[in-house]
Amino acid sequence: MNKHHESTGPAGEQQITLRGPADLADALPYLMGFYPNDSVVMVALHGGQGRFGGRLRLGIPQAPGEWGPVADQLAECLVSGSERREGRPDAIVIFLCQDSPDGSSGRLTMERLRPFAQRLRTACGALDVPVLEALCISDGRYWSYCCPDPRCCPDQGNLLAMPGTTVMAAAATYAGVHVRGTLRDMEARLQPWRTPAAVRAQEKALDTAGPALLPRLLDERARREVATETLGLARRLMDRIGEAQPAPPALSDAGDDQVIGSDEAAAVILGLQDRETRDKAAAWMEGPEAQSALRLWRTLARRCVGPYGEHAAAPLTLAGWVSWSTGDEPGARVALSLALRADPDYTFAQLLHRACNEGLDPEALRRCLREAADVDEEQPGADAGSGEAVGSATDRGATPLRVRKIRPLPQGGRRRAHALRPPGAERRRASPGSTRPRVPAAGRRTHEARRYGRRGSRARRHD
Repeated sequence: MNKHHESTGPAGEQQITLRGPADLADALPYLMGFYPNDSVVMVALHGGQGRFGGRLRLGIPQAPGEWGPVADQLAECLVSGSERREGRPDAIVIFLCQDSPDGSSGRLTMERLRPFAQRLRTACGALDVPVLEALCISDGRYWSYCCPDPRCCPDQGNLLAMPGTTVMAAAATYAGVHVRGTLRDMEARLQPWRTPAAVRAQEKALDTAGPALLPRLLDERARREVATETLGLARRLMDRIGEAQPAPPALSDAGDDQVIGSDEAAAVILGLQDRETRDKAAAWMEGPEAQSALRLWRTLARRCVGPYGEHAAAPLTLAGWVSWSTGDEPGARVALSLALRADPDYTFAQLLHRACNEGLDPEALRRCLREAADVDEEQPGADAGSGEAVGSATDRGATPLRVRKIRPLPQGGRRRAHALRPPGAERRRASPGSTRPRVPAAGRRTHEARRYGRRGSRARRHD
């Protein structure tokens, strides 16, 4: 067994020393704030005592052919990100977390992932940062890829400690650190409905609302009216949600779903596809209204069903922003990751995801949003979208309108985000034989409309 002495905080703060793979495996959910399913996690270590620094998580690529390029990108991201924040790491710890399909063959899962672990170790070594430990966690057991001694790291693995029974668990409880469950549980609160009857009703509402709303968005004056209507309806829905009694997450989500009608959800979802409307809604980020807003954005994300999956990028990004703004970084990362899965080129989600991962203070953005909200109150007719605070200065002023249709995927398939796709990367090419019917332009327009129209169609914009 490799012995380690990694402290959980910088000097001057309360520290917990972790000795060996067992303590590292137990500490992982407290480091992340949740139990990472189907994930590779890399944690930077600093100094002679191995203080935990930056950490990075990504879903394990299913295709082994992707493991090499992904390993190189992960190592580069963690090392370069650490250099910007805390200095170059002195070592790295790697976790591969994946349960077996039948729940009883964790050792086979560990062996299957061994080449990925080796590729990650090689990628870190190429950057002159050693991997101090690489663990596989599967089916309630852990294995070390670095320790060859079967006396402490047997072939069948070692059992994980019972939750809440370790020194790390006690210290986390004392410090107010809570584990929110598994990553799968957190994602489930934000993913589209699956009940057929509910999906059909919501799709019908979206199909009806889209064609009626699109012409209004192509007219500047009518677009401002749509923004006012969207924000007013969203505010009423927030008030309605806020009146509900506190409940556990599952019951709370079910209750929120019941108090919002399909037509109401469709109107707000489509209205939020406008950048300035979305940015004004982002101002509901603190104080008593923040939790009601977060519950509303989660509810709307669950209503982006069927061919409207990409529409979820807006409410998911807002959910991530509110979570980050209120101090829930694990929840923010999950929501923003799902937003980028829905639309890998959604600029607001890209910027927030990067800022959250780099440990930036959200107060600068909060200040911009407050100032924009003050301008709106003083000048009700003004377009003071806060997107200018988080986007490029070139976004200010007029931009051409581009409207394109959604290309339905064969057999009802879903679009998937590629791992670590950098901002500004070339968009995916259309599949052979696909068509993109054009919507006639009607003169000079200053804003883009996004993803409206009938079922199976899309109007996209890169924001």
